[in-house]
Amino acid sequence: MTGRPAGAGIAGKRALVTGAASGLGRAIASALAGAGARVTVADIDAEAAHAVAEEIGGETWIADFSDTDALDGITLEADILVNNAGIQRIHPLEEFPLSEWRLINRLMLEAPFLLTKAVLPGMYARGWGRIINLSSIHGLRASPYKSAYVAAKHGLMGLTKATALEGGPHGVTCNAINPGYVMTPIVQRQVADQAQTRGIGEEQVMEDVFLAHSAVPRLAEPEEIAELALFLASDAAAVITGAAHVVDGGWSAG
Repeated sequence: MTGRPAGAGIAGKRALVTGAASGLGRAIASALAGAGARVTVADIDAEAAHAVAEEIGGETWIADFSDTDALDGITLEADILVNNAGIQRIHPLEEFPLSEWRLINRLMLEAPFLLTKAVLPGMYARGWGRIINLSSIHGLRASPYKSAYVAAKHGLMGLTKATALEGGPHGVTCNAINPGYVMTPIVQRQVADQAQTRGIGEEQVMEDVFLAHSAVPRLAEPEEIAELALFLASDAAAVITGAAHVVDGGWSAG
């Protein structure tokens, strides 16, 4: 045991959290701010982002992270980067629109690459940095009808490992958090989508899809994932890097 308090070393650090206006991003932004970080709430939803920033004493960056051309070449000063912004689209492979495939991969793979590229020079200069990629159990496993999401999250795992290897000598760690289903707005919307795609009721979707692989009979809460992110950003996690931190209720144990 190190004896360090939770979130040790985070106070005064600059944190950038994408998709922070709701769900996991909001919970992580709040946890980092609670540990003393100066948090930028980055999201496309201006009204919700401003509300979260006001609540946690942070700043906002209103941006569409699927517009990767606008991100190319930027420079960002942040000590902690949390790549969280994401969406979901559900279609059988043979019906999956190319436009939606590209949207998901721009937002969930290209944008994390470009934001990582933008923060690394400053992190290297300071000899300290934490990059946390919100992947998914779908970065390790696949499910039907989610080919674009699964492909993007698997790609994000590769980016996580490559970043960890390059950043380690400079004091920069990079880790992925791989939750199963978490009770967030994106999951709540999926219940209706899955019901329509599979031709079953929403209650059956929750039982047959969202909890089918879990040994724990409930979904994780955003705040539980945020506690892990807080740990990975702290001094206690200085030699933890390139890893997938699975929070899936036992899904991957079977």
